[in-house]
Amino acid sequence: MSDVIRLLPDSVANQIAAGEVVQRPASVIKELVENAVDAGASDIRIVIKDAGKTLIQVIDNGVGMSEIDARMAFERHATSKIKEADDLFKLSTMGFRGEALPSICAISEVEIKTRKAESPMGTRLVIVGSKVTVQEPVVCDVGTSMTVRKIFFNVPARRKFLKSGSVELANIMREFERLALVNNNIRMRIDTGVRSLDLRQASLRLRIEDIWKNNLKSDHLIPVDVDTSLVKIEGFVSRPEFARRRNPLQFLFVNGRNMRHPYFHKAVLSCFDGLIASDTQPNYFLRFTVDPASIDVNIHPTKNEIKFEYEQQIWPILVSAVKTALGKFSAVPSIDFSVDAIPLEPVRDGSRASQPSVSYRGDYNPFSSAGNRTVSPAKDWEKLYDSFLNPEIKKEESFKSDDADLFTSPGETHMGAVCIQFASKYIVTGTREGLVIIDQHRAHVKILYEDYLMRLRKADIVSQSLMFPETLTLDQTQMTALGEVEDELRKMGFTIEYDSGNDWRISSVPAIIKQTDANDVVLRILDSVTVDSANYGKEGDIGSSLTERMASILARSAAIRRGQKLSPTEMESIVGSLFALPDPSLTPNGNPVFVTLDEDRLQKLF
Repeated sequence: MSDVIRLLPDSVANQIAAGEVVQRPASVIKELVENAVDAGASDIRIVIKDAGKTLIQVIDNGVGMSEIDARMAFERHATSKIKEADDLFKLSTMGFRGEALPSICAISEVEIKTRKAESPMGTRLVIVGSKVTVQEPVVCDVGTSMTVRKIFFNVPARRKFLKSGSVELANIMREFERLALVNNNIRMRIDTGVRSLDLRQASLRLRIEDIWKNNLKSDHLIPVDVDTSLVKIEGFVSRPEFARRRNPLQFLFVNGRNMRHPYFHKAVLSCFDGLIASDTQPNYFLRFTVDPASIDVNIHPTKNEIKFEYEQQIWPILVSAVKTALGKFSAVPSIDFSVDAIPLEPVRDGSRASQPSVSYRGDYNPFSSAGNRTVSPAKDWEKLYDSFLNPEIKKEESFKSDDADLFTSPGETHMGAVCIQFASKYIVTGTREGLVIIDQHRAHVKILYEDYLMRLRKADIVSQSLMFPETLTLDQTQMTALGEVEDELRKMGFTIEYDSGNDWRISSVPAIIKQTDANDVVLRILDSVTVDSANYGKEGDIGSSLTERMASILARSAAIRRGQKLSPTEMESIVGSLFALPDPSLTPNGNPVFVTLDEDRLQKLF
């Protein structure tokens, strides 16, 4: 019997590695820019054509490579960054695995021109599908120019599944933003053919301003700075009043490297508990500096997942640093003693008069105002105030939602069972199958989604002009997305006109969105267009159809929230409308709407 195990050719091994290292054009840019940073470049220029599918070029003024090094750089596991295993625990470079360049040239056509300062001539190589086709001397500037053409040309399945131009461009811009933030001491330029950006060398604060300009201003940020023997943390968090409902800007860096770290992300969010609305998140830009031996960056080929040896000890340091910054810059509610204060007469104790004491009316809430940083007032406060003064108002009416017409006509309660609300989040009712517990927000999303989807598909959309047009401020990525979907938005009832700078005007909206924030709906649509559906999560894209995407976004924006009190009539309407749908069990994003506890399961509980 012949042997069946054989050694794979390097070209095949490189294509396998490319599946992890090179996921899309943005991955190529990340690897090439990090190589330029490691080469000591102070100026990096990126040129993109056809969203990176046709051409990606990264030009730097780093140290360059010799003729032999240029050839060796494309061999698997060839690197100048480490020499032995122990070097993994004292890394000071972005790259070290020696996989990026071989992986890139395995699935594309690569041309490199490079020269060292002491060499009169440079070297030019052309590599197609891991095969060197040209190697010759060339006249070029000091540094390296790397050109990648026809990405995935020999892997048609991967090329077929690349997203639309707007999605790939958005991913490129997001990657560029991350690279520009962590390397703010380097001039970085990008030209996508649609947009261009030239970022000067600057401090982190100025780099943030240069990237987001009108969307995020310097006075929105609070500096964070703490230095301990274990970790140094510096950067910025946003003031609570500038927290975002969608697409928050959240960046973590460690030792000059971008990272994803859910544990530290949760630590930052915990500092804003009680300061921001539950459906918003703060912006933050935080840099960690630790002993390289205390972290492991060799977890995934993309090197974005970092394991910290002392992450549990760093948690309280991070929380303390952020909370101290919020308190130091008065970003927490303060007591305003000048409002509604009613001094009482000094209390006499015998012949000696005590110091005058000051008391306040019982209805004064010192946390209701903090100068200009006020907590958002409750909606329909007039109704709440009326119900407070007139206790005869029915309890059912006081719980009535702002948008009563969001609910369809009340249907019959399922099986005639009584509906009760639990924890202001769930509707509990009974059916033949057993006890049904319904997530009220998801149920309403499902109901509205089916209704909106039907109207959009039938083009049953009435456009409604706004008396006062809303201003829409877009960043570079969102403007690219708007160009992609502007015609579709117009068909759906939106009229969006250019104003000036980064500002646009929304002058008309679909009548079906009623009191929903039109600005927020448009931004959600643009953001969903620019995010890969596979990574978008619970709030993500549900498919390639813009119609389905818009119906989902409209439904999530208009649906009742968890924590909202419902009247018996509203609960009956939701239950009846939900179970009238062909498939009521899942939301558009695949989340369960309700659970059923049958008699057997209930019996086991007892």
